[in-house]
This record gives sequence, C-alpha cells and structure tokens, in this order.
Amino acid sequence: MKKKRERFYLVREDALSESMVKVLEAKKLLERGKVITIKEAVEQVGLSRSAFYKYKDGIFPFHQIVKEEIVTLFCYLEDRPGTLTKLLDKLAQNKGNVLTIHQTIPLQGRANLSLSVDTSMLTINVDDLIQELEQIDEVEKVDIVGTGGI
Repeated sequence: MKKKRERFYLVREDALSESMVKVLEAKKLLERGKVITIKEAVEQVGLSRSAFYKYKDGIFPFHQIVKEEIVTLFCYLEDRPGTLTKLLDKLAQNKGNVLTIHQTIPLQGRANLSLSVDTSMLTINVDDLIQELEQIDEVEKVDIVGTGGI
C-alpha cells in the first residue's frame, strides 16, 4: 500500500482555531517544565484532553519545524544612527552569526536590511529572536524570508 504523502502549510496564528492555539500553549507549558502532566497543562489553558491528543502531533510552532540552521531575515528599519549596530548587537547577544548582510540606500527615512544568519548556536528560538529584534525602537518589522543554504 502506498503511503500518503504528508502536506504542510504555514498558517498565521490568527487563522488557527482556539483549540489549536491552546494545544500550542499546553505544549509550551510542558516543554518549559511549568507543568508535569498533560492533565495539568490542558487544565491550565482550558482545553479538553481529547482536543489536545487530536492536534498534538499535527501542530508545531514555526521554530520547531525549521530544521535548517540558516535563516534569512528581512528587516524594515528607520534610518537613524546606530540602528544597524543595535540590531547586530542583539543578534550577537543571542549567539546569531551573520553570514551575509545587504542594506538598501535609505529613502524617506527608511531602509531595508536582508540578513542571512547561522542559527545553530542561538540561545533562544528564532521566533523569540524576531520578537527581541522588533523591540528595538528603530526596527519596524522583521520577516523570515527563507531558510536553508545561501
């Protein structure tokens, strides 16, 4: 019998059902050791165990399925002195290794930056890194535009 090929989709969180989001929350509690049992996790997030078991093997945070160690980020920046330094410092603090970098010429106070980063030594997951980068005042947005080799 021919095995059915698995298909994967990348879906924004706001498109997921409430149960799916709660499964992710429960899995995070378990992963971080905040709770010990599935029963505790589902009770804490307000989910039935049957819903947890229905979705647990089919839904994962993006950072867990990215097996590649190279991630290409596209950053939208305000053109102010020190912006690039702050962004690169944040990457270095989290052990991200910049492999390539390309910044556009700033126009109307904005610049775009493309970075390929080796994430093999990161001290946090890619999603958390993006959140930290976006907390820099001059960084408007960071998107993942690719994974894999350069």
